[in-house]
Amino acid sequence: MIDNKHLKYFASVVGDINIYTDKAHLIAYSYDATREHFEPDAVVFPREEEDISKILKYCNEHQIIVVPRGAGSGFTGGALPSSGGIILGFEKHMNKILEIDMKNMVAVVQPGVINMDLQRAVEAVGLFYPPDPASQEYSTLGGNVSENAGGMRAAKYGITKDYVMATRAVLPNGDIIRAGKRTIKDVAGYNISGILIASEGTLAILSEITLKLIPKPKMTKTAMGIFASVHEAMEAVYKTMASGITPVAMEFLDNLTIRAVEQTFHKGLPVDAGALLVTDVDGNLEEDLDFQLAQIEKVFRENGCTEFKIAKNDAEAKDIWFARRNASPSLSVYGSKKLNEDVTVPRSALPELLERFYAIADKYKIKIPCFGHTGDGNVHTNVMVDGKDPEQVKIAYKAIEEVFQATIDMGGTLSGEHGIGLAKAPYMHMAFSDEEMNLFKSIKKAFDPNNILNPAKMGLN
Repeated sequence: MIDNKHLKYFASVVGDINIYTDKAHLIAYSYDATREHFEPDAVVFPREEEDISKILKYCNEHQIIVVPRGAGSGFTGGALPSSGGIILGFEKHMNKILEIDMKNMVAVVQPGVINMDLQRAVEAVGLFYPPDPASQEYSTLGGNVSENAGGMRAAKYGITKDYVMATRAVLPNGDIIRAGKRTIKDVAGYNISGILIASEGTLAILSEITLKLIPKPKMTKTAMGIFASVHEAMEAVYKTMASGITPVAMEFLDNLTIRAVEQTFHKGLPVDAGALLVTDVDGNLEEDLDFQLAQIEKVFRENGCTEFKIAKNDAEAKDIWFARRNASPSLSVYGSKKLNEDVTVPRSALPELLERFYAIADKYKIKIPCFGHTGDGNVHTNVMVDGKDPEQVKIAYKAIEEVFQATIDMGGTLSGEHGIGLAKAPYMHMAFSDEEMNLFKSIKKAFDPNNILNPAKMGLN
């Protein structure tokens, strides 16, 4: 527990109005999307970088745990105060777009800026910030960087790490560092900014982020392919990407997901289809978009596509995307507990990966609906069970372990965009050798020798 002496110090730094210890705030900041629950001892809202520095220096000296938090929308418990301590929240004050540099096409933001707010701001001046996690309407850019968030546009444009040019960060001892530059090239020194990306707040606390922007494409078109089997759809994915066409997005829903969306929303989806593929292409000339879609349709039909629909307008495009955007909440029709993983494999391994997942489902007599970003090999695998049945919950975790093993066996990774946090920490030994884990721990100790920053995450303890 944090005593009154510590609370008075925090209040002297940020003001009484920016520190909370009442039950309502402690409960509100004890959750994320995992639905796990760990109450902090206090919630503190820094107003500026110097506040962060003073708080961390004090906490380092007094061995007080600090957990940085954006919107708390993560799926792996990365921002949960599992060891107590204080939550450092950024949504109240450090939520400003500091600069949009038109000449150099960069944006400078504070960590509490909402992803979609930046997208709208830069698109208003003809620029584009591509990373678009499903939580873009409420997730913060500090959280996106800390988890290396992806999104539906990753097939063409990459993920958060591909757009971080520089960061300012506060080390656990209070020192302020700048990592990276506002330059296209920078090979001087270690890539500290790269180390901070996806570090889940375990090494330093971000106070400012410089992001690369690109010109906004003038137009986008959407299409959907219907397949008799998920195997054929997965074949079409990697063959499309190898054909020379790079769609903005290549998303899929399997039969279980299609049925769940239809049961929930009644959109007239083809419930007998093995899979749907939804794709976007973009560019500056309509004939270029038409060429891309023609090539995609050709590959789709060569791989079992029975129907290919191109949206005629924005309304039809939104209708096509509705099923994909509402896939996750629809799955509750299959059970009250969902173990949602975001494993990623090389694209050519997708057909076999899905077959292995369905074999695991058959083995345990459970449902494992899958959907996701197949354009970059990222599959959202959802083990669905009755959360009130302890035996089913045990089975779910056995199934997840086999899901991870199948993924690793095929050259894949435990996470494509959600991070490790608490939820996947027990499985890190499956993906990394003892030597690799020891190296991670050495990096953690070099940054945070007293282990005050977000401990117990990523299997580092």
